[in-house]
Amino acid sequence: MTDLRKQNGREEPWKVRFWAVGNESWGCGGNMTANYYADLMRQYSTFCRDYAGNRMIKVACGPYGENYEWTETLMEEQANRNMMQGLALHYYTVFEHWGDKGSATAFDEARWFGTMKTALKIDEIITRHSVIMDKYDPGKRIGLAVDEWGNWFDVEPGTNPGFLYQQNTLRDAVSAASTLNIFNNHADRVNLANIAQTVNVLQAVILTKEEKMVLTPTYYIFKMYKAFHETTQLPIELKCEDYVFNNEKIKSVNASAGVDEKGNIYISLVNLNHEKSINLSCDIRGKDFSTIKGEILTAGKINAYNDFDSEEEVKPAPFYGAKIQKGKVSVELPSQSVVILTIN
Repeated sequence: MTDLRKQNGREEPWKVRFWAVGNESWGCGGNMTANYYADLMRQYSTFCRDYAGNRMIKVACGPYGENYEWTETLMEEQANRNMMQGLALHYYTVFEHWGDKGSATAFDEARWFGTMKTALKIDEIITRHSVIMDKYDPGKRIGLAVDEWGNWFDVEPGTNPGFLYQQNTLRDAVSAASTLNIFNNHADRVNLANIAQTVNVLQAVILTKEEKMVLTPTYYIFKMYKAFHETTQLPIELKCEDYVFNNEKIKSVNASAGVDEKGNIYISLVNLNHEKSINLSCDIRGKDFSTIKGEILTAGKINAYNDFDSEEEVKPAPFYGAKIQKGKVSVELPSQSVVILTIN
């Protein structure tokens, strides 16, 4: 492999930092039991060594979703052996069941609501896995790596089912933002998170068609959330009304907050209710702030998406629905929207 690398124009090693020691070993990666995988992981991890100044971060195969027994076994076996620095967690938002995931673009409020409810469940899943990890790793040396997540719908009609090509709507943007808020609020344990995938597969950020390319609503969510890079998590307490549909309910709004080294505060707000705006107020204590600006992503339809031959329907725009006065922020948060506020 070293010779092949050099033959293809790269003389120096790549110094890859993150190495997955197996992938989905509980399923397509070998259908293993947790105990069997734990032994194999320890064996292979032994030979994943640091060379040329590179510090390898070894990520063990963790569970899918609510498989808490897998996490218990791995943490009990490996937490004190220094064989892993990360534990992978996979979770896809699949509404109803795998055999009928539904269309990515043709859906009603029932599937909008169901997708949001299913996406929000990752909060409980991360919390419960974190409790297990805390028992064996109270110092949080091992990070939780949510290295496969996102919405999974039926492929687009006429495309190869094996390629998992699906379109991307406002629904994907709103659920992605909610998921990123959850990751932000679990920053003490979630050290790494990767949407699956990047281009043309599942909830992608970019779609291509021959020489054409289009940026998806999910792409713009990632661009907006760049504001949180290198910030420190701020605690945030949110009280709001529920979003009720067919005798089921979820919180209408979710949020996260962070502060950068210059003292600027960033607040992300997501309104899951597809037809009702929400008024919010927030006290910011400990420092005087005078200016606030915002950016919003929304659209007129819950299934709006960006296509190759038309102007983008879903993209960020300036947001003017927030005010700050005497340390209190007031926001009128439109329905089915994602807002990022910058306060300084």
